[in-house]
Amino acid sequence: MKKHKLIVALDVPTLAQAQKLVETLKDTVEYFKVGKELFTSEGPAVVKMVHDHGAKVFLDLKFHDIPNTVAGAVRSAAKLGVWMVNVHASGGAAMMAEAAQAAAASAKPPLVIGVTVLTSMNEEGLKEIGVAGSAVGEQVVRLARLAKTSGLSGVVASAQEATMLRRAFGKDFLIVTPGVRPAGAAVGDQKRVLTPKDAIAAGADCLVVGRPITESADPKAAAEAILKEMKG
Repeated sequence: MKKHKLIVALDVPTLAQAQKLVETLKDTVEYFKVGKELFTSEGPAVVKMVHDHGAKVFLDLKFHDIPNTVAGAVRSAAKLGVWMVNVHASGGAAMMAEAAQAAAASAKPPLVIGVTVLTSMNEEGLKEIGVAGSAVGEQVVRLARLAKTSGLSGVVASAQEATMLRRAFGKDFLIVTPGVRPAGAAVGDQKRVLTPKDAIAAGADCLVVGRPITESADPKAAAEAILKEMKG
């Protein structure tokens, strides 16, 4: 796959809001993320809408359940024709392997990637859930290694861990990074962030950007500025 993609997060509650963004951005951006809020509110109609505009969908539902259930969810996502779907790497090797197998057996296999450590978490957050004594980077690499050996195409991780991931797993392992913020943009609830330029330099392949684009007075101009920074 061609690298260095910008994925715009459609983190809005309604189909009408999402469609307005897609119509505004479709000539600039090819990839859109559909997450829990929008998919729970509007369902598969959102995926169809994005496809109808000639764009591709990263279905960001972070499946995390017993292996059989996750495999079924991935099969359903594949039937929707999504480009990429994710699961929580902390669900374990068996769960991720069945997800990868379910995707591979589909008529149009989506990429399946594993979520490592959420970009809203830091060492204190890991300690709260019982991962004591590990730096965030160590936990990210540990889960990424499990994802790779389970047959996944890559991982979701902060750009702050992209360099160590690229060093550990080589150029063919997909690194998708949320928590990307242009210089001067509000960080919000993210704790581990980098600018688009620094994220690409660190080794990220795909940058997921939401609010800096979708809440901008001119989303198209905001997206174009980020793409320019990525290419630079």
